[in-house]
Parts: sequence; structure tokens; C-alpha cells
Amino acid sequence: MLKDVTIGQYYPTGSVIHKLDPRTKILFTTAFVVMLFFLNNLWGYLATFVILATITLLSKIPVGYIIRGIKGLVLIIMLTVVLNLFMTPGTVVATLGPLTVTLEGLKVATYMALRLIFLVVGTSIMTLTTSPIDLTDGMEWCMRYIPFVRRYAHELAMMMSIALRFIPTLMEETERIMKAQKARGANFETGNIISRAKNLIPILIPLFISAFRRADELATAMEARCYRGGENRTRMK
Repeated sequence: MLKDVTIGQYYPTGSVIHKLDPRTKILFTTAFVVMLFFLNNLWGYLATFVILATITLLSKIPVGYIIRGIKGLVLIIMLTVVLNLFMTPGTVVATLGPLTVTLEGLKVATYMALRLIFLVVGTSIMTLTTSPIDLTDGMEWCMRYIPFVRRYAHELAMMMSIALRFIPTLMEETERIMKAQKARGANFETGNIISRAKNLIPILIPLFISAFRRADELATAMEARCYRGGENRTRMK
């Protein structure tokens, strides 16, 4: 499941979407995320699906690769659906013991599931079609127009870009540690929630150590290249 995370990865194909200005993609993605929270009818979600499908085709990224990002959030989507299905008041359409399924609950659960799926797909397409350098420059340009952060626009953009690109690296490291622990007899797939949580402790310690080591290596590499933030920084195209 960890290797199914696609947010933060770059998938070069040379498509027209890849060649778009990163500022355009960042602004469009931001507007898209905001729009998702205002959708309240089936036609709006259908139009959103058509837009995402068109962009995916233009990006030339395999559909299966994008779907991988959704697979990693199946549990979260299922939990959201269940909570909305049984806890939304309204017209009762079915009864399961002490729990009741309402018509409004079905509607809200469906919309929330679609909203999460579209959110993951939309943000994944932005990172999959934008190189790390372009993403950093685009975010820096956008933050220059925000009054309270324009002074630190470059530093904040760099931090966000590094954090975003660190996600797949962290997932790969977690996968590697889990395989090493399984080779030593560890079991992460059986038992109740509490026992599974306890079994994750041997993973967390080496994962934190690895994360701090990578961060230290990155800091050393940036210092060796005389990185000084936004001070008289030039860009090589």
C-alpha cells in the first residue's frame, strides 16, 4: 500500500500539460480544490470527472499509475463513507440493528467519497506533471503576492517542495524497513489494532533515524553549494 502513494512524484512524458507554466498549474489546482468543497449536485461531480479525465489523457500519464494513488487511501475513503452513511439524519431507507441508513446519508457519503478521490487525483496530476524546480519556482511566485509571507516566499516554497518530494522517499524507506523486519520474523498483518500498533514501533525508530540522516545530508549538500535562500539567487534554465 505504501508504494501506491503518487503525491510528490514526478512522471515526465513531455505532454502539453507538462509544458504548461507551473504557476498556471498551481493556481488551477488551488481553484480546483476550493471548487470541490462547493460541489453539491451530481452534475457538478460529473463535470469534474470529465475535466480530470481530459487532463489525464492530455498528460499521457497511465491511468493505472494515477489510480495507484487512490488505492493508498481506500481505508480513509471507506471510513468517511461509513461515518456519513450511518450518522447523517434524514429519511430512513434501511436499518442494520441499532444503525440506520438514510437517503441523505447515502447522498453525503457518495459525494464525500468522490470529493476525496477527485482531490487526490487532482493534486497528484499537478506533482506528476511538474518538476521539483518548476514547482518550487511556481510556489515562490504565487506566495510573493500574499502580504504576510512575501518576505519569506523563497524559503517557504523551498520547504514545501522538499516536504512534498520527501513523501515518496519516506514511503520507500518505510517499505524497505518493513521488509527487513518481516525477514526477521515480524508480523504486521495479524492481530487486533493495538497489537498491530505495537508491532509498528520497531519501524518508527529506524524510520525517524533515517529521516534525520537524509535531512542532515540534504542540509550539508545545500551548504556545500553555498545555498543562501533567496539572497541574489539566479535560475538556470
